[in-house]
Amino acid sequence: MREVFTTFLGLGLTSFGGPVAHLGYFRTTFVERRRWLTDRAYADLVALCQFLPGPASSQVGMAIGLHRAGMLGLLAAFLAFTLPSAVILVAFAFGMQAVGVSPDAGWLAGLKAAAVAVVAHAVLGMAKNLAVGRERATIAVAGMILALLIPNVYGQVGVIVLAGLAGLAWLRPASPEHDGHEGTGVAGADQLHVRLGRRAGSVCFGLFLALLALLPVLAGATESGAARLADSFYRAGALVFGGGHVVLPLLQAETAGLVAREDFLAGYGAAQAVPGPLFTFAGYLGASTEGAVPGGLAGASIALLAIFLPGALILLAALPYWEALRRAPLAQRTLAGVNAGVVGLLAAALYDPVFTAGVLAVDVPVRALAIAVAAFVALSAWKAPAWAVVIAAALLGWAVL
Repeated sequence: MREVFTTFLGLGLTSFGGPVAHLGYFRTTFVERRRWLTDRAYADLVALCQFLPGPASSQVGMAIGLHRAGMLGLLAAFLAFTLPSAVILVAFAFGMQAVGVSPDAGWLAGLKAAAVAVVAHAVLGMAKNLAVGRERATIAVAGMILALLIPNVYGQVGVIVLAGLAGLAWLRPASPEHDGHEGTGVAGADQLHVRLGRRAGSVCFGLFLALLALLPVLAGATESGAARLADSFYRAGALVFGGGHVVLPLLQAETAGLVAREDFLAGYGAAQAVPGPLFTFAGYLGASTEGAVPGGLAGASIALLAIFLPGALILLAALPYWEALRRAPLAQRTLAGVNAGVVGLLAAALYDPVFTAGVLAVDVPVRALAIAVAAFVALSAWKAPAWAVVIAAALLGWAVL
């Protein structure tokens, strides 16, 4: 367990660039260097976590921790990979509150302009992989339109459900692919040691569904701010596929009225400049909440636990069945539709709230747009790291906005 913790702590402190980059770091560390898994086993694990709702890179890390050291290894991997960025973002939230930063501050406007570039870059990158072909492109555009017409959590969930049904009815199943390279791992590295029985997996799945159904009831019946906060972030973590930037529209819908839009976008921009999983943005939001819900450290703790818990539960539920799941044509078609719908969701979020607040709401929209375009070129054409682009955008915003 100590080995798992120290290895993932190093990754949590240095893994910049979002979930796709994280998966690259993981492969280098656990396939090439430490040889805990072969390429084939690792590719299968990544495919499974992409299929499940939740933060994909964090789920891959949890599964590797489980493979290496059992349930304590899973917990060690999660804590070590998550804590560095969570601590930084919660501290950022406290710093903004203590200093009393004006929502019109130039460097904050620069962060919001950087968010426009980051999300645009994510939309285009995902569309190239997940919305290829006329059927998937149609599902993506329909999802975007529906999300813009119904700009709340019901619209977000509706897009995911309808996109999955459209994929099931309309798309062809994809064949599982492996690169054919077995690697030179240690004995048993070509198989993932689940260390969990099917009965325990079924219990985890039942708990996942029970919390999804009962937390809204508990929040409504007790009018508890803590229950409301837990319900909002648990639902966001349970209904997002692929993790990363995809969680943005769900979090924006769930925290409407709890976190000011300016604070939301400033935190999202800051989240691009820290290593580790983007889901730790929930810690910033929990610490920044206003009204009759817990804020500060209590709010941050509730939000972080609630947003990561569904992904962990569904991973533990699926691992005992993963071989059957990854080969099921119906599951592949449904997932293809959901992934295309997710592209539409993120495209809708690119317009509102990201572009409307990051460019149109700024005192000098042309300058904010110029920063956003420059940041986008730096990310896409020059392949600059996201954290460097965000810092540069904040400095430009301080200078010209």
